[in-house]
Amino acid sequence: MTTAANGELSTRLRGFRQVQRLAYACAEAVAARLEPGVSERQAARMQREWLRERGVRDWFHLPFAWFGDRTAFTGFRLPLQFFPTDRRLEPGLPFILDMAPVYEGYTADIGYSGSLGVNPVQDRLMADLEAHRELILREVRERRSLREIYEDVDRLMIRQGYANRHRAYPFGVIAHKVDQVKQRRWSPHVLGFGTQSLKGLAADALHGHREGWSPLWSPYRFSDHPPQPGLWAVEPHLGFRGTGAKFEEILVVTDSADPEQSAFWLDDDLPHVRRWAEEK
Repeated sequence: MTTAANGELSTRLRGFRQVQRLAYACAEAVAARLEPGVSERQAARMQREWLRERGVRDWFHLPFAWFGDRTAFTGFRLPLQFFPTDRRLEPGLPFILDMAPVYEGYTADIGYSGSLGVNPVQDRLMADLEAHRELILREVRERRSLREIYEDVDRLMIRQGYANRHRAYPFGVIAHKVDQVKQRRWSPHVLGFGTQSLKGLAADALHGHREGWSPLWSPYRFSDHPPQPGLWAVEPHLGFRGTGAKFEEILVVTDSADPEQSAFWLDDDLPHVRRWAEEK
């Protein structure tokens, strides 16, 4: 890679890192304000308002909030079940905040897990997610196929005694590509997803179909290819008896021959990474 190309990549990564940190700051700020009686809809609105006050005008998808057994997607069968409801938070219940803002043309998609008070089950789930972050990075660097890595994540979950809950997402995805988005004065969204981001994902899907790769990381045949260079929002999601936990953050994949530069997490200064370091 040339010096100019390296400089361009560094600039792009700074933009993505900035919006990812902004989204996690929002999650921490909103989590600190949650209290008994707050509904999922109110928590989602708190995320939207916090980000809009800081300049966010477009979204890959609008914020979600899931409380209680909805953190494990219990009974989810239809896409509309993912949208925030009137379910209210109670002491001890787990929650997940999920948002995907676009800021200055850069996209992030993050997931933040917590509980209102102590929840030992979710604490355990969060601790065990660290092994998934390590496995995913290691096997992406080994250039294993996305489908094979997905299956290895599945096997690790089973060994840990958990259920795979990202399989409940559309197409069962554990990750999807993210990219820059053209800034528009008016940024509409359809069913909670920004139209500009959806256009970009559709263009990636068409381009990838011609070349034999997909922007969706799934357990299906269309993901049976090595990791495609780019930025991937990765979200392993564990479930256990009505409690769920996940993280979601950006993984950078390049075409470098250097294993450490071929794939790396965009940022290690994130709440779940700091939590694991503190626990050690």
